[in-house]
Amino acid sequence: MKLQITVLVLFLVGILNCEAQEFKFEKETINYGKVAQSSNGVRVFEFTNVGNAPLIIKDIKSSCGCAVPQKPEKPIMPGEKGQISVSYDTKRVGAFSKAFMIFSNTKTERKSIKIKGYVIKENTLVTN
Repeated sequence: MKLQITVLVLFLVGILNCEAQEFKFEKETINYGKVAQSSNGVRVFEFTNVGNAPLIIKDIKSSCGCAVPQKPEKPIMPGEKGQISVSYDTKRVGAFSKAFMIFSNTKTERKSIKIKGYVIKENTLVTN
């Protein structure tokens, strides 16, 4: 009987703990706009842990090998800010739109963020 109660308590604590974490992004889509071919393709998504427990990003999957995300390795404590860095291969000319699926210990285990933009051939970018 004590074992059953212990298991039930641990189960309930686990459920409550899963619902305690949440994160809020400053932007869920980053628009590169028009960028020159072979230019710097790194952008950073910033977010805040608005929950009351440590936020752990377990994995991030990209919709394509041309866009590589990098997740924080350490838990983000309540109230702290974190970053997800994304590197897009700007050698590919043309429009792009890529999605990243974030897997974490938040109430909603999956969260999608996106990048988009247009890579222009090196010699055709006009600046003001």
